[in-house]
Amino acid sequence: MEAETVPDKVTISHRGAKYEIGRGKRFYGIWVSGAPQSDPIDRWPETREGWEQAWARFVALETPPSITAVEQPSSRFRLPRLKFRSAPGPRAGRPTRMLVGAGLLGLGVLLGVIGLFPGYIGSPSLASQADQLVPHLLYLVTWAASAALIVAGFRSRSAGKAIGALLGIGLSAVTFGLFFADLGQVIAGGASLLGAGLLLSLLGWLACTVGSVLALTAAPAGYGAAGGPSRPRAADAGAMALLLLAAVGTVAAFAPSWDSYTVSQASTGAAETITAGNAFSNPGAVIAGNVLVMLAVIGVALLAALWRPVRYGAVLLAGAIVPLAAQAISALIQASEPATPGMFGISSSQATASGLTITSGLTPIFWVYCVFVISLLISCAWMLTAQHYPAMPAASRPPEPGPAHPSQSEAGEVDDSDDEDDGAGDNDGGEEHEESSYA
Repeated sequence: MEAETVPDKVTISHRGAKYEIGRGKRFYGIWVSGAPQSDPIDRWPETREGWEQAWARFVALETPPSITAVEQPSSRFRLPRLKFRSAPGPRAGRPTRMLVGAGLLGLGVLLGVIGLFPGYIGSPSLASQADQLVPHLLYLVTWAASAALIVAGFRSRSAGKAIGALLGIGLSAVTFGLFFADLGQVIAGGASLLGAGLLLSLLGWLACTVGSVLALTAAPAGYGAAGGPSRPRAADAGAMALLLLAAVGTVAAFAPSWDSYTVSQASTGAAETITAGNAFSNPGAVIAGNVLVMLAVIGVALLAALWRPVRYGAVLLAGAIVPLAAQAISALIQASEPATPGMFGISSSQATASGLTITSGLTPIFWVYCVFVISLLISCAWMLTAQHYPAMPAASRPPEPGPAHPSQSEAGEVDDSDDEDDGAGDNDGGEEHEESSYA
C-alpha cells in the first residue's frame, strides 16, 4: 500500500478500520479513515512524547489487529526518529538559564520591595499611599510566586517552571504600560519628580521580565515543555470570541473616568459632580503608557486563546489579569478615602467658610470594567479546567513516528541514525517533555 499524502501536507503512517494516524504540519493527528483532508479529531505536538500519546489514543480507538502500516516509497525522504538538535551543550545551558531566570525574578522582587519606601513620583512613597501600595504588592507577590514555581518545577522536573515563566510574562506585559505611564508623569513634569522608588521599581520590573523570558526560553522551542501558540480551529471559535470580547470590553472600560466627586455648598444647596481619571486627559507620555496597557491586554488574551496546552494559556492570561484586578482594587481604596478641598485648588479654610463638602465615589463605567475583568477571570478558570487528554498509558510499544513530507522538514529537525545519538534521543523525551496535551 502506498503512502497517502494529501495537498495539505498530511502523511498517513498507519490505518485501522475506522481511523488513521499520521503527521500534519508540526503535529501528529488522528483522522477519520479516508478523510485526512479534514481537521483531525485529535492532535498532539510533534515531539516523541506527543507521538507516544497519539499512538496510545489510536490503539485505544481501534481494534489492534485491524491496524496496518502504510508503506512508504523508498524514494521519499524518511524521518524514522524525530530529534531537535540545538547549540552545543543544551543540557547544561537550559538548566542554567532557568536558574538565572528564577534568580533575576528574585532580584526584581527585592528591588521592588525596597522601592516601596523612597519617594516614587515626587516625595510621596508608595508605602505612604494605600491605593498605590496594594497594586504594587500584588505585582511583587505574583512575581515571587513565578520564581517559586520555576524553582520547584526545576527541582521536581515538573511543568511548574513553564507555568511560573508564563505567569511572570503575562504580568510583565501589562505592567509595562502602567510603569511607563508613571514614568510619563516624570517626563511631563520634569526630572525633579523622579524618585528613587520609581527608579528601583522600574529596575525590578526589568529584572522580573528578563527572568521570566529566560525561564520560558529554557524549555525546548515550539511545542516544548511550555507549549506554544497554534493555528486556531473552528471548534474553538466560540470560546476565543468570548475571551477576546471580554478583553476588548475591559480595555474599553479602562479608558473613561472612574473617579467621581460631588461638591456641595450648604448655604445655597447647590451640588456639582466632577469626574476624573480619563486615560486620554493626560500628558502625551502618560497616554502612551495607557495605550500600551490596552494593547497588551488584547495581545495577551489573543495569545492565551491560541496557546496549547490550553491550561498554559490560562496561566499566561492569569498573569495579565493580576494588574487589571489591582487597578480596580486601587480605585476602590481611593474612593473610600475622604476627598480634600486641596484636590480642587481650594484651601481648607475657604471650604469651611463657604460650607463646601466633597464626597468621592465611582462612575458607572468602573463597575462595567469590573464585570469585564470578572469575565476574564471566568474565561481563565474555564481554560484551566477545560478537558484535555492526559498522558495515555502505554498499551504497546508504538512504532517510530511516521515519515515526514519533504516540505515539512525544517531546520532543527534532524534524522540521526548513529547509535549514540539514538540513546540520547530516548532520554530527551523524558527530560524535556514532562507533560503535553493535544493542540
